[in-house]
Amino acid sequence: MLGVLWQRLTGLMDEVAQAFVRTSFSAVVRENWDLAVSLMDAQGRQFAQSSRSIPSFLGTMPRTLRAMLERIPVQSLTPGDVLISNDPWLGTGHLNDITLARPIFRDGCLIAFVGGTFHCVDVGGAPRPDARDVYEEGLTIPICRIVKVGVEDREIISFLVENFREPDEAMGDIRAMFAAFGVAERRLRGILDQERVAELEPIVGAILARSEASMRAALAAAPDGVVEDETVADGFEAPLPIRCRIEKRGDGIALDFAGTAPQVPHPVNSPFGFSSAYAAYAVKCAFDPLAPNNDGGLRPITISAPEGCLVNPRRPAPVWGRHLSGHYLPFVVLGALAKLVPERVAAEAGAPAWNVYFRGEDRSGRRFAKMYFMSGGHGARAASDGPSVLSFPTNVANTPAEQFENDVPLLVTERRLIPDSGGAGRQRGGLGQRIAFRNIGMVPVRFMYRHERVLHPPRGLLGGEPGACGRELLDGKPIPAKTAGSLDPGSTLAFETPGGGGFGPPSERQQADHEADLVEDLITGAGRPA
Repeated sequence: MLGVLWQRLTGLMDEVAQAFVRTSFSAVVRENWDLAVSLMDAQGRQFAQSSRSIPSFLGTMPRTLRAMLERIPVQSLTPGDVLISNDPWLGTGHLNDITLARPIFRDGCLIAFVGGTFHCVDVGGAPRPDARDVYEEGLTIPICRIVKVGVEDREIISFLVENFREPDEAMGDIRAMFAAFGVAERRLRGILDQERVAELEPIVGAILARSEASMRAALAAAPDGVVEDETVADGFEAPLPIRCRIEKRGDGIALDFAGTAPQVPHPVNSPFGFSSAYAAYAVKCAFDPLAPNNDGGLRPITISAPEGCLVNPRRPAPVWGRHLSGHYLPFVVLGALAKLVPERVAAEAGAPAWNVYFRGEDRSGRRFAKMYFMSGGHGARAASDGPSVLSFPTNVANTPAEQFENDVPLLVTERRLIPDSGGAGRQRGGLGQRIAFRNIGMVPVRFMYRHERVLHPPRGLLGGEPGACGRELLDGKPIPAKTAGSLDPGSTLAFETPGGGGFGPPSERQQADHEADLVEDLITGAGRPA
């Protein structure tokens, strides 16, 4: 019976996610799936989520709900209310992710919350690679009730509309989430009635207990030990070390990021909620990837980082590009775990995620603010090559070029894999891609991006070689990895994303695999690696 309910709850959240996507207005939701939806009980414990959700959003949503309920007590909530915030220190780490939550009542009693987080391309302000504090990066939405008893708060809506460059798109996504919440509420009550479940709390307790037991069993079966690793972010004036010490004892594991670089006056700081979500995600991937993901599976994991460091900055540090440090955390965790469970980890991928923002006006005079994701190669694993052009540790989808070209006066002139960009090894790293955008409009288009892995390539593991570094080109000439500029009519902006690291010594690669790489133009040259 528990298994039936568990599957139905997961199916419910998949339906909620589809309802949100199919009614959304933005490409970042509709095409990239830069979102998460989940169910949390009356205590705020996450127990079910959609199959396609961003790991960091799932990791931060319960934290955001707890902060919401500290500001707006449970006793004051009524059916139809919706809470909202994008506070980086209470949510996903930067202003562009909006989190909403709605209480679900049954027979007059609060039984659960449905929560959702999605990326909003523009939240006002002037986010740029040289921002010095969070105030420059856009509008902070404090915790508030955007919907009261089913009626939108017109003052809050007006305040948002006046601060968004594309208010129809942003408010369209927010209202699409309202609609998805309605689906969640109706369907959850229906499932409980159909299965004759009088109270949800015992079901949630059993789900969390079984997930915790699964993670503890997986940890207990692995060797004990204390291991460390360090990786290096490109940073700005100087490289930024990110360090992790892991102590694994019995059925528990503790991660400590002491020794990581101090926070910097540049928008690459990662608030602790975002950082801890990705650190825990790496542990989940390594030890218990197939068990359902919820708060129970996180109970055996302890995470700490000194306040004021790069992955636990103090307010009001600039955080717009918090993934430029936060996305490194799974790699430094997996790098340390390679010394305990090498068969369960992967080499570094061509991440942190690459993306570019374009802003301007189209031929009709309409303002636009659009973002385009560009994935690098995935790291190789003990038993398989790394996939090419795959987003990790985030799992956003690729944007179809044709759809993007419909929204902006830009033409995607090139999109191809880059031979030799994956690190050599017994298992080869995934390839990066080259993608180019030409301005076919009549006026300049502003662009902004901030990229990593231009100076320090993705590392290989256990003798595997690093992947290739990435680079950026404007009309064929290299330009900085973190910059803003103008793309004139007829000019072309091109990106080459990093490749994934290899796994194991290249000399151990099978000759047949090497020959297949040559035939498929994944590598160049002749002969077997020495």
